[in-house]
Amino acid sequence: MKQQTKVLYEKMVDFKRFGTVLLAVGIFFYLGVIIPVVTKTEFTLNLMVLASTSFIAVSILFFIQSKQCHLKLLEIDENEELYN
Repeated sequence: MKQQTKVLYEKMVDFKRFGTVLLAVGIFFYLGVIIPVVTKTEFTLNLMVLASTSFIAVSILFFIQSKQCHLKLLEIDENEELYN
């Protein structure tokens, strides 16, 4: 049981880190969209919007996975308390 909780905790932390990094990259691309530059073309603008949206969406998915791992850890903890 301890090994399972350790692995689940490590996954939760990893998902949270991945989500944070992807959120930062998505914000970076979004800043590229809103900061005015003369050399931007329609293609690069659309590409940055797509990249920003994609990174933020995947970031949200990683945060959801992290939350699910956290809920599983709480459930395991409650079950251990019942058996002791």
